[in-house]
Amino acid sequence: MPITYKINTDLPLESAIDLYVSSTLGERRPVDDRACVQKMLSEADLTITAWDGDLLVGISRSLTDWCYCAYLADLAVRDTHQRQGIGKELIRRTQAELGKKAHIVLLAAPKAVDYYGHIGMEHHASAWILRATSRLTD
Repeated sequence: MPITYKINTDLPLESAIDLYVSSTLGERRPVDDRACVQKMLSEADLTITAWDGDLLVGISRSLTDWCYCAYLADLAVRDTHQRQGIGKELIRRTQAELGKKAHIVLLAAPKAVDYYGHIGMEHHASAWILRATSRLTD
């Protein structure tokens, strides 16, 4: 059965959590906090999902202004479906929905650092993070 892609479709919470866990992204997402994951999904500006029949096998979840940049917050593909071009297709479809001017920015998961350069994305060395538990210095 071919993979089908959907844009901003209603996404069952359990399916999303199961995908995060099965893709290792769950190691860095609050999968035990159902309310938080639900808000992550509902507050995203652009969500593209990949389906193998009724099984959610991939997600691209972005926050964007639609004209200058989009933060690709989540790119996850179920480990049983990796190396089939699903992640790349999710990024292609994200870029197509954003239009011609918006840049895509993301923070790579440790296990995916080499993937993004391999598919043609440009490495940018000056990203910074202020974690929720950190504060700015005086």
